[in-house]
Amino acid sequence: MRRFQSFLAFCLFALSCGTVFGQSYPTQPIRLVTPWAPGAASEVILRLVGDRLAAALKQPVVIENKPGAGSTLGTDYVAKAPPDGYTLLGSFNSAIAPGPLMYSKLPYDPLKDFFHIALIGVYPQYMIVRTDSPIKSLREFLALVKAKPGAINYASAGIGTSGFLAAELLKQSAGLNMVHVPYKGPSPAISDLLGGRLDMVLTASAAELARAGKVRILAVTNDKRVPVYPDVPTVHEIVPGVKAVSYLGISAPAKTPRAITTRLETEIMAILTNPEMMARLSDPALAIAPTPLGSEKYLAFIHNEIRVWSPVIKAGNIRVD
Repeated sequence: MRRFQSFLAFCLFALSCGTVFGQSYPTQPIRLVTPWAPGAASEVILRLVGDRLAAALKQPVVIENKPGAGSTLGTDYVAKAPPDGYTLLGSFNSAIAPGPLMYSKLPYDPLKDFFHIALIGVYPQYMIVRTDSPIKSLREFLALVKAKPGAINYASAGIGTSGFLAAELLKQSAGLNMVHVPYKGPSPAISDLLGGRLDMVLTASAAELARAGKVRILAVTNDKRVPVYPDVPTVHEIVPGVKAVSYLGISAPAKTPRAITTRLETEIMAILTNPEMMARLSDPALAIAPTPLGSEKYLAFIHNEIRVWSPVIKAGNIRVD
């Protein structure tokens, strides 16, 4: 009888856990933390996804900004949040991979402390020059750098950013000697480019400027051409192997019950693969290339980023702290 009672108690406990973690989730608002300051394009994207997730789950999804320390502050906050499915992270390359490879110490482990639910998309970096620049193509830019080693400069949104890493990979692959000018974000770098103080900028924020005729795009750094600029080559076409993107996904604390992460993954992937959402995310103003991947493929994507960038970061002795 005691064994039967124990077995019955266990079954009731398991059933209650299944109800709490699966069928009844969520019963309160969900916070989706973005580790950047308000106003970023990534926040707009997270709001688009969050609004539809709220409708699917019948609970509000509130975007919460927690910027600082190159996006690692907000990321650490989510890593240490209760693993109950009510605190999620807008996960970025700067805080997940390859960013952590450039820190001597982080308060969290980007692989062990998170369950990476889904990848939303990637941000190609654009190599841009002024429209009045004599440089008309990537080949011309490479020839100029080789003809004047150490005389040509380029800017990125800062050391360790995707633009910086793309340029570092290009330098190592093509044997270039050019001067990096780091900025605290893309806007001041673009301003100085337009003011004639820079030769080239690598940024994800180029579509609107190009459309307005203020900059010329020499190349993009992802693995295929951008549909809105079909005539712009990838860097990889000119210098094989040079590919680099930023990315945006959604992650949860590692110990979040699998019933919850499975529910979230199912709902988020349904949202991301919806043709209407794909069209919204393809707006050039958002700068993202929709690339919906579920948890297994998102984790594989992260592991690949670590594999690709580890030797580049080591060879360049790149540190951000």
